[in-house]
Amino acid sequence: MLAPALGLLIFIILLPSLYVFWLSFTESTYGKAPVFVGLENYIAIGNDRYFWRALINTLIVVNVIVYGELILAFVIASVLVKGVPFRRLILAVVLMPYAISEVVAVVIWKFLLDPDIGALAKAMASAGLPDINWATNPTHGLGLVSLISIWLNLPFTLIIIYAAMLAVPSDLYESATIDGASPWQGFRYVTLPSVLPAVFVALIFRYIISFRLFSEVWLLTAGGPARTTEVMAIYLYKQSFTYASFGKGSATGWVMVMVSGLIAAAYLHLLYRRGFRQNA
Repeated sequence: MLAPALGLLIFIILLPSLYVFWLSFTESTYGKAPVFVGLENYIAIGNDRYFWRALINTLIVVNVIVYGELILAFVIASVLVKGVPFRRLILAVVLMPYAISEVVAVVIWKFLLDPDIGALAKAMASAGLPDINWATNPTHGLGLVSLISIWLNLPFTLIIIYAAMLAVPSDLYESATIDGASPWQGFRYVTLPSVLPAVFVALIFRYIISFRLFSEVWLLTAGGPARTTEVMAIYLYKQSFTYASFGKGSATGWVMVMVSGLIAAAYLHLLYRRGFRQNA
């Protein structure tokens, strides 16, 4: 019964992955048969300062995105769990960005922050705040990328955290209140341990997905100025399709797989040790 599904997974995931892995050990380009070169591609990207800049940018942006989403999800979920008025409307508004494509989202934010006609840019100027020059300032560019990604993907983390909070038995909160626990102590000793497995699940998925960040950066800055806002996916794209070096692009892809896999493995270990094993 499972054979068709397993065969489909092997055909669309495993075989292409193995081909890309083999390609990472070859010199390959348009109109040229792949030639085996061993570890030369990995050594070449390891000696490329743009690779390390892209890796550092990726790690910084991914951590800002993942933990920014997690903090906001906890805040919003805590408010919703309390039963605030118009809870369904608030939840619908927060979930709405998940229905918007990345292209539309970037266009919206670029329009809002346009220094000449952007409503948000004018409001910031009226409040005496500096302009966000994402096209010329790498910090502003990566910051705006992080903001857009958080806005787009917050609903995913929120749904997981909110569902986990709703599943916490009310008896635990009543017992904590009787014992004299403050709201912070109730969150720390009741809510947080109860939702910790859900938190690790959200972190695993968001780290893996965020590590492939491409559209927001490509549509906003395309890695500029002077390749200072490149992330790993942009570096991979340029190696493969701008410089037509499929071997280096494949090597970059497998480095991304290994780094994100190590991060996911660490959180899976924590999930097992502090979550599932304690509840077994």
